[in-house]
Amino acid sequence: MRYWLFKSEPSDWSWEDQVAKGDAGEEWDGVRNYQARNFMREMSVGDRGLFYHSQKEKAIVGVVEVIAEAHPDSTTEDERWECVDIKAVQPVETPVTLDQVKADERLADMPLVNNPRLSVQPVTEGQWRIICDMAGIPA
Repeated sequence: MRYWLFKSEPSDWSWEDQVAKGDAGEEWDGVRNYQARNFMREMSVGDRGLFYHSQKEKAIVGVVEVIAEAHPDSTTEDERWECVDIKAVQPVETPVTLDQVKADERLADMPLVNNPRLSVQPVTEGQWRIICDMAGIPA
């Protein structure tokens, strides 16, 4: 299993929107960045992800699971763009803010710290465990 971080502006797609989709999940569509698209191409069913609210909140608020591997993005006819489907697994007990991530030296290499604009990014197993501990949920 691999780990990822999915960033979303809550005004466009929030954790609550994701939860409302239930086990059917939803496409992580609309990504128009080649690096983010390529990360989605690496994902497998069962991989886990951190759901991150950007904009004002700037916090990890939930855990998602990849339920469909990369396929054409239904929001465009351009064949270059693909997406995965994800479903909500659980909310975090305590949201983990960007400031907390930046303050923890163990997380200094996270793309969230070094490349914060990237909407889909990898998370190492070690980073996953640290974030889960900070969030009050089992890794």
